[in-house]
Amino acid sequence: MEIRYMSPADDKLSISKIYVKSWKYAYRDILPQDYLNSISEGEWVTHLSNPNRKTLLCLENDIVVGTSSISNSRLEQFEGWGEIISIYLLPEYMGKGYGKRLIEFAVSELKKLGYSNIYLWVLEKNVKARHFYEKAGFILTEDYLNAKIGGKMVKEVRYIYKD
Repeated sequence: MEIRYMSPADDKLSISKIYVKSWKYAYRDILPQDYLNSISEGEWVTHLSNPNRKTLLCLENDIVVGTSSISNSRLEQFEGWGEIISIYLLPEYMGKGYGKRLIEFAVSELKKLGYSNIYLWVLEKNVKARHFYEKAGFILTEDYLNAKIGGKMVKEVRYIYKD
């Protein structure tokens, strides 16, 4: 397993497909199925070009099997915080230690960038992801956001990293 930063030579469409497959798997009982079915393979390509984010790739035998995006906080009220915007794996690689290594790398990179405070958002009903984050050293806060995804109102809860 190798974890590294995305390079200009990496295929953004292949990386976007990881997001799509992961969303369709992880959110199948949380978000409307018709919405999940409608997500195009290239949905995340433009996000991968965002200069304010750093994209990490998790590879197995030179094949990208996971990805994470990190940045400074996207929200003004958490200015000065590092944020893990996303972490997604191909479903067949979930539960095998790839996510653990990827999130540890993301936290380490944010610390190298000077962030002593790190957080992430997760859908409240995504129990598997919440358990994963808790095992990785994140603790639930009282902060939350309401969002509309696929026409459905959902609640996102904030977790902060504690060494």
